[in-house]
Amino acid sequence: MQINVIEYFEKTLKKHIMKDAVIDGEKKIGFDELARKSKIVSQEIVQRTNGQMRKPVGVFVPKSISSVIADIGIVYSGNAYLNLDVKTPLNRIEAILNRVQPLLVITDKEHQQQLMSVWPEARTLLIDDVNFEQAMIDNSIIERTLAKIIDTDPFCVITTSGSTGIPKGVVLTHRSFIDYTDWALNSMNFGDDEVMGSMAPIVFDHFSFELCLMMSCACTMVILPAGMTAFPAKILQRLVECKVTYIFWVPTIMVNIANMGLLETFALDNLRTVWFAGEVFPTKQFNIWRRALPDVRFVNLYGPTETAVDCTHYIIERELSDNEPIPIGQAMRNTDILILNDNNQLCQAGEEGELCVRGTSLAMGYYNDPEKTAAAFVQNPLNNAYPELIYRTGDIACVNDLGEIIFKGRKDTLVKHSGYRIELGEIEHIIVSKLKLVENGCVIYDYAKKEIVFFYESKDDVKAADFRRVLAAELPKYMLPTRYICLDEMPRNTNGKIDRLKLKGELDG
Repeated sequence: MQINVIEYFEKTLKKHIMKDAVIDGEKKIGFDELARKSKIVSQEIVQRTNGQMRKPVGVFVPKSISSVIADIGIVYSGNAYLNLDVKTPLNRIEAILNRVQPLLVITDKEHQQQLMSVWPEARTLLIDDVNFEQAMIDNSIIERTLAKIIDTDPFCVITTSGSTGIPKGVVLTHRSFIDYTDWALNSMNFGDDEVMGSMAPIVFDHFSFELCLMMSCACTMVILPAGMTAFPAKILQRLVECKVTYIFWVPTIMVNIANMGLLETFALDNLRTVWFAGEVFPTKQFNIWRRALPDVRFVNLYGPTETAVDCTHYIIERELSDNEPIPIGQAMRNTDILILNDNNQLCQAGEEGELCVRGTSLAMGYYNDPEKTAAAFVQNPLNNAYPELIYRTGDIACVNDLGEIIFKGRKDTLVKHSGYRIELGEIEHIIVSKLKLVENGCVIYDYAKKEIVFFYESKDDVKAADFRRVLAAELPKYMLPTRYICLDEMPRNTNGKIDRLKLKGELDG
């Protein structure tokens, strides 16, 4: 029985030590060097923290070979990595660090001063100063550390948007990722010749799975820079150059590639497996991909971060019309999906209800946030015999005549936009309560146009550029509203609350 994710890596090192592990532009690192440097980082962490375990350690480094070394080194130290986006406004980074309170934060010289403004230098590890050339590895310390890890210990902490303006840290375990990785290895026939085109930001749970895939089957990770998304042709050219066989992307970039007709220009002859998740993939654009790559296996995956990457999957093997939604399929191995109606009863076929999840894929909860944990991870209403937690996703789904789960939309104000999970209430909180830019406002998501829209009540029509300039210091770019609509008076329902349904109707109209 496998207990921790590092066991994958140790087995791989015995077979593929000379193979490229990560390719980042012109830079490369082999599995042997990656393991050596990761173990040296782990020793630095153990020494600096007096051997503390099962705690978060932050990583404030751009997605790169260095961030991969840091992540694996943290896991070797018996702790959980907390990846941070260096492009996120510093006050948001500060809020995350204050909530999670990591043992250390690993950074580099380029971002050291940026981090120092919100985090003490004494609790910082500068990866550029680690002596990789002369440091000796004490394998006995590493072995003793790994022997203490159990499968329910934290593997990583992934931050998500929070309605109060403070991001939540989702605690995901070794067992969750072992389950997910084993499912992928057993059902997708991944071999030791895989080359992945890695586009997921390091703050995504998708990236954590890519680390696991790299460690488990010697898959080479080709890092695709975030800025490359603005140049889809360059992305495809890189896939061709590196002979990429597997990608796991958010649909947005795939839609752009389809709309630009680029699949007719680039011959992706090595591509065998395409996964997508994080948002709805319009079937019309998906069919363009499928027609261009008839021999590729396409898989639609679904799941909130709280279920360790994804909890359902759908291998697309039948024809789908352009107007038919792509199913999210069926539950992952060792995961159960419950679709519950308003009376907490299982829905019948075709009946819509809230999608809930049970199983070992569930997160342990939110780090240092017991109240939100208790609200989201609740007793299974179908089981009164013993304690059993389920996670209520807030997503509405149903089962079609073919037994496939179909995603229908959100129950509340939590949305996925450009692959990021966003609590619309957090944007409202920042604009109205914290910055007091307007007296009243409401954020609505336009699913048709995939835009965040801010309706506000004001005597003066505030320019969109003024909103964006102020909000850019508070929110990451993907959370900034696209449209700002001024109303003389916000519509209200009978309870006196802002009528979100009426505002949504205005968008639909």
